[in-house]
Amino acid sequence: MNLEAIKAIYYYEMARMRRTLLQSVVSPVITTALYFIVFGAAVGSRMEPVDGVGYGGFITPGLIMLTLITQCVMNGSSGIYFPKFTGTIYEILSAPIAMAEILIGYVGAATTKGMMIGLIILATAAFFVDLRIDHPVLMLVFMLLTAVSFSLAGFIIGIWAKNFEQLSMVPMLVIPPLTFLGGTFYSIDVLPPFWQTVSHFNPVLYLVSGFRWSFFGVSDVHPLISLAMIGLFLAVCLGFLSWVFRTGYKLRT
Repeated sequence: MNLEAIKAIYYYEMARMRRTLLQSVVSPVITTALYFIVFGAAVGSRMEPVDGVGYGGFITPGLIMLTLITQCVMNGSSGIYFPKFTGTIYEILSAPIAMAEILIGYVGAATTKGMMIGLIILATAAFFVDLRIDHPVLMLVFMLLTAVSFSLAGFIIGIWAKNFEQLSMVPMLVIPPLTFLGGTFYSIDVLPPFWQTVSHFNPVLYLVSGFRWSFFGVSDVHPLISLAMIGLFLAVCLGFLSWVFRTGYKLRT
C-alpha cells in the first residue's frame, strides 16, 4: 500500500476545500440553518409533535442527511472529474499508484469533508431546536457509512460525467427530491397505504429513518434494515468501481 500517494491525493483535496471555504462549508451551513429557522422554529412551533418528538427536532436528522449526501456526492464527483477535465488524470494513472490507492485518497477526502459539514450542521441545529441523541455511536456509524457510500457514488458520477451539466445533474436534480420524499419533513405513517408502499422503494427513506432512530429511537423502518440497505448500496458502488478499474472505463480512453 503506497501511503505516501494516498496522503498526497488526500491532502491536495483537503487543501482544495480550504481554498473554496465559502462554497464548501459556509454555503451549505447557512442554507441548512435557514431550514431550521423556517421549518424548525417558525413552522415547527405551530405543529404537533411527531411520534412524541418536537417537529423541529424531528426534521433535524433528515436535514443533516440531505446536506451530507449532497456534499459527499459533489465532493466525490468533482475530485475525480477535474483531473479528467484538465488532463492531469493521465499523470496520476501513469504514476506507480494502484487504482485502490487513488480511490482511497479521493473518497477519503470527500468523506472527511462530508462528515465535517454534517457535524457542523449538527452543532448548529442545537441553537435552533431541542435536540437529543439517544445512540451517539450509532449516529456516527450511520453518518460514516452514508458519507463513504455517497462519496463512492460521487466518484462514479465524476468518472461517468462528460461535462459540468452531467456532473451537477445528480446532486441538484436527483438527490433533493429523493430526500424530501424520503421522510425528511414527515413520517410516512401519515401517507395513504399505497404511497407508503411506494416510499419503501426510495433508498433515501432508509438512510433518514435509520439516522433519525439514532437520535430519538423512532423510525419508519427498522434500524437493522436501514443498515442493511446502506451496506447493500456500499457493496454495489464498490462492485461497479471494481469493474471500472478492471476495464479503465472513461479513465484510459
